[in-house]
Amino acid sequence: MPYRSTDKTRTRKDARRTDMMQAAVRVFAEKGYYAATVRDIVAAANVAVGTFYFYFPDKETLFVHLYEETADFLLQSLQQAVNSRKTLPEQVAAGCQTYVNLATYEPAIVQLLLVGGVGALPELNARRVNFREGLIRLWQRPLEAALEQEQVPLQNTRRTAEGIAGGIDEMILNLLALPNPDLEASAAATEMTAFALRAAGYQPQ
Repeated sequence: MPYRSTDKTRTRKDARRTDMMQAAVRVFAEKGYYAATVRDIVAAANVAVGTFYFYFPDKETLFVHLYEETADFLLQSLQQAVNSRKTLPEQVAAGCQTYVNLATYEPAIVQLLLVGGVGALPELNARRVNFREGLIRLWQRPLEAALEQEQVPLQNTRRTAEGIAGGIDEMILNLLALPNPDLEASAAATEMTAFALRAAGYQPQ
């Protein structure tokens, strides 16, 4: 009879894998891809080196997997926030507030996505492009709806969305560089929203 793991065993394995990945996010964000070692990761996760290699063949595979999962998580969170609102100002405000919340509560995730993957691995290039494209489209869709409703002037919504995505990411990184980002989080979200609406040329009806 072939061996079948029990639900309890699978749950324990999943929890161990999750703990190790969360530790890896922190290590990569703190040290960068090249400086971080497998021993750093297992020490942070409080597991044995053998446990690491049970789940991942090498550091590169883990990093790429982390990048993909965190990118999906961030994009889905932002999209849900934007989709929960109807008007352009509300959509932009919800997206910015969610981004700021994630950045201040889980700074390692945002730093991994915006900084940690830059130039780290050639295999990551396509995934970075996909992530950036996801952010651009996130901001472009509400702009297109606002353009159809004549709430913003005629424009290339793709270019506007590119500028908004880049500008907000820069503001997020600068926020995280502050000694106490939490103290500036609310003001930062408001300022990001105002910036995005100005960039789109939004005029209240």
